[in-house]
Amino acid sequence: MKLETIIGLEIHVQLKTKSKMFCSCSNAGENMPPNTAVCPVCLGHPGTLPVPNKQAIEWAVKAALALNCAIPHHSKFDRKHYFYPDLPKGYQISQYDEPIGTKGSVRMTTHGEERTIRIHRLHIEEDAAKLIHDERGGSYVDYNRGGTPLVEIVTEADIASPEEAGEFLRELRLAMRYLGISDADMEKGHLRCDANISMRPAGDSRYYPKTEVKNLNSFKAVERSLAYEIRRQSRIWEETGSAPQEQGTRGWDENEGKTIIQRIKEEAHDYRYFPEPDIPELDFSEAWVREIRSCIPELPVDLRSRFCEQYGFSREDAKRFSQDFELAQYTEEVISELRAWLGSFDADGTEEEIWERNRSKAAKLVSSWVLSKLLALTNEHGVGMSAIKITAENMAELIALIHQNKVSGANAQHILAEMFETGGDPSDIMESKDLGQMDDDNALEEVIDRIVNESAKQVEQYRSGKESIFQYFVGQVMKQTKGKADPVQTAELLKKKLHN
Repeated sequence: MKLETIIGLEIHVQLKTKSKMFCSCSNAGENMPPNTAVCPVCLGHPGTLPVPNKQAIEWAVKAALALNCAIPHHSKFDRKHYFYPDLPKGYQISQYDEPIGTKGSVRMTTHGEERTIRIHRLHIEEDAAKLIHDERGGSYVDYNRGGTPLVEIVTEADIASPEEAGEFLRELRLAMRYLGISDADMEKGHLRCDANISMRPAGDSRYYPKTEVKNLNSFKAVERSLAYEIRRQSRIWEETGSAPQEQGTRGWDENEGKTIIQRIKEEAHDYRYFPEPDIPELDFSEAWVREIRSCIPELPVDLRSRFCEQYGFSREDAKRFSQDFELAQYTEEVISELRAWLGSFDADGTEEEIWERNRSKAAKLVSSWVLSKLLALTNEHGVGMSAIKITAENMAELIALIHQNKVSGANAQHILAEMFETGGDPSDIMESKDLGQMDDDNALEEVIDRIVNESAKQVEQYRSGKESIFQYFVGQVMKQTKGKADPVQTAELLKKKLHN
């Protein structure tokens, strides 16, 4: 039997507001001693009243708009009842039938194919506390996290594979970071995922009982748990000829590499939702929504398309640039400065015409020197783009020097290393350390003549057909010229000399 996979995700994103959702406690409780970022309100003491965090509501609307959701004119909070040690009030303030946003979508690319994943809803709620279990069997509750603001994003069942689920989550995390509303770090619990999965015969349009895998805290865990569920549910279909009969909730055991049954899935009525009586209902004006929409930056999916079309980057390089908002901004500044440098070298036409002639080569150089060489240095030294000393103007100048063959690639790396260390100007470093490209053809020919005359054995090997020995001659030229020889010119002169 050929089966197809149906996956929908429920994602909780912790908002990085200064205070919690309904009180003035610090929202940085994860960095504080246990049970110190608490107050009578978030601990649910009798007689206390919740006061909604305005910033959290605005950011939730911002997230909903970024996900192409419709924003209703009216919304409200509801109480969701269940009993667990991490829920001090015995209920959670959430939203039920009137969420912040509905009917959105996210565009993404998997395996070279563009896909649209629909968003069912986005709503606000407060987080529960954190349970801690020690090796001796003891259990504790840290209420610092209780009451922190979350947005819950629920997708439609549009996801077709574990890999696609992982890619969707990466795209969502990136969008939240671009918006500046969450660090969305799964390892720290800022982004958590519950995955719903079911199987059905290919071509069948019905939905069968689903399994929910709870509290997945890494992309790897999402992908591995869903892959396991595909195997488990496929086996049930093959053995019984039908789907699992009950909706179940399962947990992911990373060590065992399998999901473990936890309970039979609750329905909405099990939570006894009713409107939160202590919080006024919310009314959103169109002008207020427009104001928030105007603050939404260019999102990763749009930035990638523009980087390909406007700058000539490959799709893969554009994706790598988009992974870091500061890196993307820095790259744009480098390109802006590089256009001016290229214009100063070439007076034939307008700046736009000069750029178009050089765009392909320039894009490859920027990708190579920013994505490869510069990021290698940031990774080696453990610093982010905001901390580097190399200005976009100086980075563009270095790339322009390479573009104009004024410095070899090897010596450019020496210059880049010193720029990273000191923030110095590339031309000054090149001149002070005598790293510029050799521009005396006669001097280069003299070096080549001397090397060929002193390498009779290697010359004989090359002329006998051992072409790999050619790199020996190139290496010797570079060594004796301290990397200042033009590699292309060196190769041409060497071949001419060796074939004589």
